[in-house]
Amino acid sequence: MSLTKKQKQVYDYILSYIDRYGVSPTQLEIKENFGFKSLGSVQDYIKYLKNLGYLTNDPNAVRGLIPMEYEGLPHRIDISQIPLYGQVAAGKPIEALAGIETIDVPNTMLTEGEKHFALTVNGQSMIEDGILSGDIIVIKKQDHAQNGQTVVATINNEATVKRYYQKHAAVELHPANSSMSPLIVTSGDFQIKGILVGLLRKY
Repeated sequence: MSLTKKQKQVYDYILSYIDRYGVSPTQLEIKENFGFKSLGSVQDYIKYLKNLGYLTNDPNAVRGLIPMEYEGLPHRIDISQIPLYGQVAAGKPIEALAGIETIDVPNTMLTEGEKHFALTVNGQSMIEDGILSGDIIVIKKQDHAQNGQTVVATINNEATVKRYYQKHAAVELHPANSSMSPLIVTSGDFQIKGILVGLLRKY
């Protein structure tokens, strides 16, 4: 049985997402891509595609959509485990960079030969960059950044995630939230811990 035009668009989006990132999109990412009003619409399309034999879905996995033509895909996705530390603030700095958990991350998010870690975001200051409270951000560990890059930095041992700008004698850490002001760092113990390279989201 053939697909409707919209069903094919959803299916093709899933295929192109997997080709680009090595993992399937979440239901929320499908919803946002097509502008659906609810996750229920996404779930209807997934149900149609399953019933028509185009797709399988692991309901216990956030990225569990597997096109039938990619059968065996989970064995072909290269995954690495990286440390999952505590929370990082997208708002006021909070303590972070401590913990012993790990998390599986697609190798497409990682730079070969570099060290990486992950943090859970707490706060609303990066929402205009699509970084929401509860998201897990993947960070490449390094102690420097270019202006405009999103960094995890510590100020007197408290961590935050912001856009980085070096301006003369001061460092400015800019939120991606027009209702909030930048953090101006002129003294104290300031360190860049790494730059943002990926984001994981549960729904």
